[in-house]
This record gives sequence, structure tokens and C-alpha cells, in this order.
Amino acid sequence: MQYRTLAGTPLQVSAVGFGVWTVGTTWWGITDRNEGIALLRRALDRGITFFDTADTYASGDAETLLAEALGDRRGEIIIGTKFGYDIYNHPDRPGQQERPQDWSPAHLRRALEGSLRRLKTDVIDLYQLHNPRIGTIEDDALWSELDAVRREGKVRAVGVALGPAIDARQIGEAVAAIRLRGAVPQIIYNLFEQDLGRGIFATAREHRVGMLARVPHASGLLDGSVQRDTEFAPGDHRNWRVTTNERKRAWLEDGLEKIERLDFLNSGRTLGQAAIQFILHEPAVAAVLPNIYNAAMLDEFAAFDSAEPLSDADYARVQALYERNFDHIPAR
Repeated sequence: MQYRTLAGTPLQVSAVGFGVWTVGTTWWGITDRNEGIALLRRALDRGITFFDTADTYASGDAETLLAEALGDRRGEIIIGTKFGYDIYNHPDRPGQQERPQDWSPAHLRRALEGSLRRLKTDVIDLYQLHNPRIGTIEDDALWSELDAVRREGKVRAVGVALGPAIDARQIGEAVAAIRLRGAVPQIIYNLFEQDLGRGIFATAREHRVGMLARVPHASGLLDGSVQRDTEFAPGDHRNWRVTTNERKRAWLEDGLEKIERLDFLNSGRTLGQAAIQFILHEPAVAAVLPNIYNAAMLDEFAAFDSAEPLSDADYARVQALYERNFDHIPAR
């Protein structure tokens, strides 16, 4: 496992992290708590030290799960969590709908103390605003309070997790977060979805601020877990991405046709490992957060650095394919 400094922070993170949403919610089909705990412990044993969660995942239970799994090894791990959604006054909503957000300093304090309690720790390593917009990034009162909790030693570094889905506005939001606040952006970025990264990476490198990338396997297209006949369980996150059979078919057909043009990446590595190597080829990215929901995927992704390295030539070839929309694919 590689370990990288998250530029602009005192944190060193494993290049592959673990998004606790896959075991702390039912969005990816894991419903057995003990199975989730076992995966988290296995991840640390495989060298993964960075674990990313949020207070809104299962109304805080994902944080509790992480503490239950790894609380006795707190000194070995880096914890990222998020705040901004009001989990206290608004219950879970059906269909993974967003709850109302509260960016007041008072809510920040309440959310932070709640996360510290559930995680059974006295400090959050990376505290991230959960899906903020530009007005929140420009809100001096909120950021003054964030500075205060850092001075108090309750938070080591601050980031902005942008989403939930890809939106062109996130480029401006990430650039502002970097320039105004020195905050670490977390974005969706992968072989098939590069536009956000291309709009942000240069600013991150210029200001020496590290970045995090999630959804590196394009919701299963690049790790082999999604095929033409794949049926998603009712609670699976991807059901909400492809809400009609027509959209699902178009998403699958487009993605699988693109994969056919990536055969050259399969030599000496799996496509899932190549997808991680591609992202980590960008020096601004410190860690990738794949969706991990079984032991085989965990072992494959954690071993990305033992596979054949991605050459500069192959990286350039992928970029050229992206510029041509992977050849003969209907235009985006």
C-alpha cells in the first residue's frame, strides 16, 4: 500500500481509502452488521488506514459502526467524516433524498460533538462540509467556527465533499474552497467522468492542496460488478442513478462499449486496479475511495500497487480516448 501526504494538511493517508457508506448504509446491499465490521477490520489489515464516513449515513450509525470495528486501533487510522445535513430534526428520507442542510455555527458544534461521541474519539482528522454550495464556502461565520474547532484540537483538517451527483458548478466550488479556505476537495472522478478533475487539478497543484476521489469505478462499470444483465436490489444506490429501464440500458450500453476500448489496460493488472492507478497518476490526488462491499474487491483494490504500474503512455492513451469520447460512442 502506498501512503501519501494529503497536501495542505498534517495527514498521511493510504492511497486507497475505505468509504464507510458501503457498510454503514444499505445502499450497496450489505445488511449484516458483522459483515461490515469484518470488512473494515480486514481493510486495516490490508494496509488501508483512511476511512471516510458521514453523520448522515444511517443517521450516524455508520460512525458508530466504524468505532465498533476499529475503535481499539484508533491510533492506526485516519478518520474523515462530514456534516451539514440536519440529522437531528429530520428523519431519514425515502429514496436517498437529501435532508435540509444547516450551516450555522451552532449546528456545526452540535454535529461535531455528535460525531466525536459516535466515533468514540476526541479528534476528527478530516472534517468535511457535506455537499456545500458556493455561498457556504464563502460564509465567513461558518469558517471562523471551523478555525476555532481546529484551534481547540477537535479537528485536524477541513475539506469539502462536493456532490451528491456531478454538477459543473462544483468546479467553481472546489476552486473557491481551495483558494479561499485551503480546504481539501472530495469529488467524483474516474476514467469515464473526468470533467470535474480537469477543471480543478491545476488549482489544487498551484495551491498545494490535496484532493480525494470517489466513485473511481463508475458505480461498478470499471470493476466488473455490473454487466448487461445486472439487476440492482431495491435499496441499491445505483437504482436511483438509473431510475428507468431506458436510462439503465443506455448507461450500461454506453459504459460497456467504452470498456471494450480499454483492453490494453488489462495486462498485468485488473481493470479495477487500472482504474485506481489512473486516478492516482494525478499528483493532486492523495487517495481514492472505491466502493468496497466484499472481501474479494477489498483485496483486489488494496493490491493495486502490487500490479503492473500504469505507464505514462497508457495514461496518455486513456486521455486521448476520453477526448474522442472513446470512439464511435454517441456524444455526451
